[in-house]
Amino acid sequence: MDRLHNTVRPYAWGSPTAIPELLGTAPTGEPQAELWMGAHPGAPSRLDRGALNEVIAADPVHELGSRTVAKFGPRLPFLFKVLAAGAPLSLQVHPDLARAKEGFAAEQRAGIPIDAAERNYKDANHKPELICALTRFEGFCGFRTPRDAARTLAGLDVDALKPYVDLLSAHPEEAALREVLTAVLGAEPGEMAATVDEAAAAAQRLGGAYAPYARLAHHFPGDPGVLASMLMNYVELHPGEALFLGAGVPHAYLDGLGVEIMANSDNVLRCGLTPKHVDVPELLRVVRFEARDPAVLRPEASPSGEEVYDTPIDEFRLSRYLLAPGATAQDLTIEAPQILLCTAGRVTVNDMTLAPGESAFARAGETVALSAADGHTGTLFRATVVI
Repeated sequence: MDRLHNTVRPYAWGSPTAIPELLGTAPTGEPQAELWMGAHPGAPSRLDRGALNEVIAADPVHELGSRTVAKFGPRLPFLFKVLAAGAPLSLQVHPDLARAKEGFAAEQRAGIPIDAAERNYKDANHKPELICALTRFEGFCGFRTPRDAARTLAGLDVDALKPYVDLLSAHPEEAALREVLTAVLGAEPGEMAATVDEAAAAAQRLGGAYAPYARLAHHFPGDPGVLASMLMNYVELHPGEALFLGAGVPHAYLDGLGVEIMANSDNVLRCGLTPKHVDVPELLRVVRFEARDPAVLRPEASPSGEEVYDTPIDEFRLSRYLLAPGATAQDLTIEAPQILLCTAGRVTVNDMTLAPGESAFARAGETVALSAADGHTGTLFRATVVI
């Protein structure tokens, strides 16, 4: 069993306090956005025997297991994170696997550097993801019905929004959502900024359900993503609740602390709420214009005590254990790689004690015994794959 030493990414939207509070360390005063656990080359976890990506590359079958390598190749298929949003993240979507392969190949042929600001596809993989709340967690996820979106826009009583209200009211669902998002993202920037500012002022006056849009505009004044978010479902997660985000589903996280797991990819197409590159034609090619319920996930308990977050993909599997003091030890041994993360209390994995924010890597087939540390309760998240 390997204890992981992980990197914190200091993105501007990160909370300066949430990850330090989890880890029991002093804040630095700077934003601390994501704690990465895994073998992504951008910030691989470190073991006493080397960086995890290098350890896996040296003997992938030993570390990942033959079935994992046969199914996903010689790399850890997922990236596991603690995410701490202190300000809104960009409004974004991820491509499906076919489009990721096509887009990556096209940009490679065009000679666009991987680190170029205008690059859409950093790799040839899709990026389904799951976010599970550790605290109250806010975000937007998927389109609302055009009728609900029209009602929200109309309630602001802003003349410049009335054409969007009419479009949402007069067309079938897919056409209405596509036309309005296209119009918002394609509008003349100066005119759109003025419209967003007027809508934000109205949202500030109205409060209540409009308060999240006023907060977005505070962070991103004049950004068309503020209006785009009004087409989407606002979601509030309570601790232990989760959202699965598949290909083409627009989403943005606003505030809160959670654990996030995703396929090992960095492919993001942005709609707004960001100073970064927005490729509107490619975005419109990827977005799925269908109204959908956000489908908040709650874990499904099993007789063993494992609580599983059911998702439709195989690159990752997330589950949770809530351990009482003195509970019978759980056998977590499987023929697949695992990352084990403590988020509350104290847990013992084999002879290793994990405190909140600490994690361990178990290679495929390694004996893993889990229990609460003496006299403690404990919460442990388990990240692995489906083989």
